[in-house]
Amino acid sequence: MARLYDSRKRILVTGGAGFIGSHLIDRLLELGHEVICADNLFTGTKRNVDHLHNHPRFEFLRHDVTFPLYVEADEIYNLACPASPVHYQYDPVQTTKTSVHGAINMLGLAKRLKCKIFQASTSEVYGDPVVHPQTEEYWGNVNPIGPRSCYDEGKRCAETLFFDYHRQHGLQIKVARIFNTYGPRMHPADGRVVSNFIMQALQGEPITIYGDGSQTRSFCFVEDMVEAFIRLMATDDSVAGPVNLGNPGEFTIRELAEKVVRATGAKSEIVFRDIPQDDPKQRCPDISKAKALLDWQPAIALDEGLGWTVDYFSNLIAGEKPV
Repeated sequence: MARLYDSRKRILVTGGAGFIGSHLIDRLLELGHEVICADNLFTGTKRNVDHLHNHPRFEFLRHDVTFPLYVEADEIYNLACPASPVHYQYDPVQTTKTSVHGAINMLGLAKRLKCKIFQASTSEVYGDPVVHPQTEEYWGNVNPIGPRSCYDEGKRCAETLFFDYHRQHGLQIKVARIFNTYGPRMHPADGRVVSNFIMQALQGEPITIYGDGSQTRSFCFVEDMVEAFIRLMATDDSVAGPVNLGNPGEFTIRELAEKVVRATGAKSEIVFRDIPQDDPKQRCPDISKAKALLDWQPAIALDEGLGWTVDYFSNLIAGEKPV
């Protein structure tokens, strides 16, 4: 139920100390809302929200979404889940629990509060796709017992729960399928390709490509992604999703490595290693729905976004104390 005594919204963001979550919180505060950030700090870090420590409309709760949370809110953004292979494969059982139990707990909270709830799903629900680019109607090609399935199937199950709560309880849901996102505040050791390449280049190490580098990805700058989140949450009840959010510009991994070398001015050589199991060969969103429903498409080019991301990691390295 909406809180009638205050015109501003109180918004819960789970996973709010993470990469995308912290940028979303910045934007929500800029829009004048109150924000509750819930994060267990497994992959998130207080560094991402330190600048908000004394903000009068910001509150931090150290909380694991696999346990119920009892707060009052007008909207919920459910972003809590490790999102990089290094982190989600570290404890795959916990990863599945975070997606599934976390969804159940946050949906239960939204049901009690009668509020809108946003689910950060993923392009990983498409697996190693045989349809390209991927549309929301494509059901995917996912290995349900492979090393990536804790994340892939956890997110697929979370989508199932969201739509069942929508059909069974009339809950207002917004489901976004997020494609590769990059930018400042990425974890330097998260194993994702953009952060891996930049860190290797800045530290004078060889840039490691898994496979032959011909596999493709699309890369969306975090500010563009946050704008899409805000617009999707603001849609009327007829829009539940899922909606693909990402940049339809497609690059090979080899092209990305070459762009990082140029952006950093590094002299790193490119080396090749065996490709991990179930690593998708192609990943690119069809964002026709996002354009039509949200009047949204990415505005920041990869070269521009990489420059800002390189600056962030450069400053991070410069500020690190020797171990």
